[in-house]
Amino acid sequence: MKNYSIYYATNRGHTGHDRWNPKGYGKDFSADGRENLRFGWLQLKADELEVSKHLAAKVTNMGTGNGEKLAGYFTGIAKNATINAFKENLSSTMPDEKQDLKRFGSEKFFWELHGDMMESTDVLVYIHGYNVSWEEAVGSALALQEMLNRPGVGDKEQRVAVVLFTWPSDGSMFPYRAYKSDRSDARDSGFAVGRAILKLRDYLARLREAVNKKEAKLCEQDIHLLCHSMGNYVLENALQRIIQFTPGPVLPRIFGHIFQCAADVNDTVLEEGAPMARLHELGESVTIYYNRNDKALIISDVTKSNPTRLGTSGAARPFKLHNKIHQLDCTPVAGGIVQHSYYLSGSVNTDIRYSIDGVSHDATTRDRQTTGELPNVWRMRVV
Repeated sequence: MKNYSIYYATNRGHTGHDRWNPKGYGKDFSADGRENLRFGWLQLKADELEVSKHLAAKVTNMGTGNGEKLAGYFTGIAKNATINAFKENLSSTMPDEKQDLKRFGSEKFFWELHGDMMESTDVLVYIHGYNVSWEEAVGSALALQEMLNRPGVGDKEQRVAVVLFTWPSDGSMFPYRAYKSDRSDARDSGFAVGRAILKLRDYLARLREAVNKKEAKLCEQDIHLLCHSMGNYVLENALQRIIQFTPGPVLPRIFGHIFQCAADVNDTVLEEGAPMARLHELGESVTIYYNRNDKALIISDVTKSNPTRLGTSGAARPFKLHNKIHQLDCTPVAGGIVQHSYYLSGSVNTDIRYSIDGVSHDATTRDRQTTGELPNVWRMRVV
């Protein structure tokens, strides 16, 4: 057996009597408010041979690594995870800048992440989609982390640590009802994510001050963001909160790469004047991953009266997008059971890892090719 761990942030309400020693997190918002955030880390024991089996499994058209099945395995044992929530230390008086960076639960969280990043570790913040329980969120985040760090993929000297942001997605047995509820909860959770990103912005500002005073060191690593399905609607609303509380004409560039996977948002959402038009300001690059056969999003279009989804056909008018935004058609490889969660498996997951490692979009090492339409439009190759 081997220990597997991730950091997390959540606005879910805890389960159990003690919020600082929770048994888990449930379907409802925190009792302290929808924007109330808890930060911490969790660890679970899993069969290393079982994990390795899924990492080495062949997936049709996608190559090596079945992250979706690995997520299912981790989900099944997630209820046994050990959870350590970071306490808020509101009454403490700390004499120096370095200690002040760890005063609150969120800042202790950021400071510990900073320590990990000092060890050649990039961070990937992961926001899941709708109809996802706490255990499923943990399972997907751990699978994503293990897939991105699997042997033979990416820079072996560079590790990726996944930070899970989990919001109260229903995890219901009644998907249509869950979708309607989750849409509203995703909007409100977006404000919590926006608040967390603003906290990160402020922390980074204080960290730079501490570095200038020679009380801390910069890690020279990057923070990335991956949103899956309705997690992109969470991000859409987070962006509005960030814009609201950012002075000046430009948003802070906090992230390296932003990955929009199977995005359950309108296909015009990134155009000028639309809700996510300024998303590119938050990162160095934005990549849209979509699948024309994504049954989950097709059902979303047809049964829920939604416009065409970004995750189904990509951007409606890619020529109108900022030049930092790229889109990748995963239809050729995302068949079978990986039609909606294909970002977890094989060549698509590898493509994400290449971006994290700084590999250029047109590098021959990637299993993608241009479509001949525009320089920011790509298609995955079958492997």
